[in-house]
Amino acid sequence: MNNKEVKILFMGTAEFGIPTLKVLNDNYNLDAIITNYDKPSGRGLKIKFSPVKKFAISNNIKYFQPKSLKDQSFIDKIKLIDPDIIVVVAFRMIPKSIWQIPKYGTINLHASLLPNYRGSAPINWAIINNENYTGVTTFFIDDKIDTGDILLQEKIKLDKKINAGELHDKLKVIGANTVKKTIKEILNNSLMKKKQEYNVNYKTAYKLNKENIKIDWNQNCLNIHNKVRGLSPYPGARASLINNNGNIKRVVLYECEHFIEDHNFENGQIIKEKDLIKITCKDGYIIIKNLKMEGKKRMNTSSFLNGFNIENYKMVK
Repeated sequence: MNNKEVKILFMGTAEFGIPTLKVLNDNYNLDAIITNYDKPSGRGLKIKFSPVKKFAISNNIKYFQPKSLKDQSFIDKIKLIDPDIIVVVAFRMIPKSIWQIPKYGTINLHASLLPNYRGSAPINWAIINNENYTGVTTFFIDDKIDTGDILLQEKIKLDKKINAGELHDKLKVIGANTVKKTIKEILNNSLMKKKQEYNVNYKTAYKLNKENIKIDWNQNCLNIHNKVRGLSPYPGARASLINNNGNIKRVVLYECEHFIEDHNFENGQIIKEKDLIKITCKDGYIIIKNLKMEGKKRMNTSSFLNGFNIENYKMVK
């Protein structure tokens, strides 16, 4: 079968899927795109198109935005398209009534080395947990989340200074090439799929929430440093400042350095040294380089200190 005769249906919403979309559009018959329905966002609650919807419009590819993937009329549309392969990148759970439609199956691109880091935030947690390696995995979708048979994996060494945004941009390109290789091998019937085994020791990519993005200043410096870069630039590691009068200011931290040193300060103590903000933790200090007051603009430490008197404050969880 000629590549351009291979009918592909893509399902996804986020920016992470755009390089994969480009590969599919350049090399195969990208017949249709399924993306999430438009939702109001931001302070003005304006409707903003997702990156995937923008791609569909700019490339004149038909797209669907179903509110329910289990709606029979929507399922009938997919059957009518009759795709050879469905490719899923960062989307909702796909019901069996859809993933069993394609002749060659439905494949998913996931930003971790499965079975580790199943879940919605694999890039963040790989950094937060100070992993030495991460990567991407393609696998056949089944009736659970991120548990299907593994097809291909691409492993990379993790730079200990990389943040989540930088890793996201790196993996989305690697992922697109891995999807291309996966489809080629599926069509050539040369792929050996590997079953995922259950193991209680596998690490999970838990959904990020308002509790697990908070910094605990009683942890060691390395753990705090990894949390800051693992949540940067989005959603940002959260911390709270409190002064002697009990006034609380919430800040978002984006970039820091750390160094190990014995001290006699209470954890969370703020030390201002010229244009530096040093914060004490279990085994040393965190030096904040980039941050913002919640609801304000992001800035470097020097600019932040020009507009905020940090003395008499300390950090609390």
